[in-house]
Amino acid sequence: MPADWNARQYLKFEDERTRPSRDLLAQVPLADAAFVVDLGCGPGNSTQLLAERFPGAEVLGLDTSPDMLAAARARLPSARFETGDASTFTLEKPADLIFANAVLQWVPDHGVLLPRLMSLLAPGGVLAVQMPDNLDEPSHVAMRESAMSGPWADKLSEASRARAVLPEPGGYYNMLAPHAGRVDIWHTIYNHPLDGVSAIVEWLKGTGLRPFLDPLEGDERAEFLEDYAARLSDRYLPRVDGKVLLAFPRLFILAVKS
Repeated sequence: MPADWNARQYLKFEDERTRPSRDLLAQVPLADAAFVVDLGCGPGNSTQLLAERFPGAEVLGLDTSPDMLAAARARLPSARFETGDASTFTLEKPADLIFANAVLQWVPDHGVLLPRLMSLLAPGGVLAVQMPDNLDEPSHVAMRESAMSGPWADKLSEASRARAVLPEPGGYYNMLAPHAGRVDIWHTIYNHPLDGVSAIVEWLKGTGLRPFLDPLEGDERAEFLEDYAARLSDRYLPRVDGKVLLAFPRLFILAVKS
């Protein structure tokens, strides 16, 4: 996972980034909850949704980024926010909901990780996961092409490995079914109208580009972004109103503990 995140950069596209959280939460089959965990809470936009859905619940947000946690605490003082890594965090009591929006794609070994998360739930509790599934999209293919083609190639030789290709839905079903009474898995492709290729670059500077940009500085970083934007311009053509459409596939997983 990249080093510390930038909450301000991430929130430049807050509405678009929060929509998958809303869509995932809408499918959570809980009438009420006493203890809810937002794993990888970021700047608290998803945590706010959880607090509104379950107003009587104790809400805990976990993240590894100090900048994200500071933004989350400022946004939602009523919730508790702590430093926590998805692979190692523990809970003082079982959760009714573990909500992991756009975080587990950065965490390896899902065959170990997901059963561990299920073990932290109370009976009838829900694990709700959403992950970008876009490594084969032009936006991400172009990142890898730019990384391999320039004078920065050696510095960026590991960047493409920051995220692994996600398993197929059947693989996730096999991971979760032994621990769940119900498993629901689906894909959604969002098509976001953005103000040109520069907006795509700004979007991805807050997330997917970070492993490619963090090792670079100054002119080298600017040259990489220029190369990347040029590759995007051939793949994202303007529509009738001048906007471009960023196709963004996301994988959703819902598992209810038996």
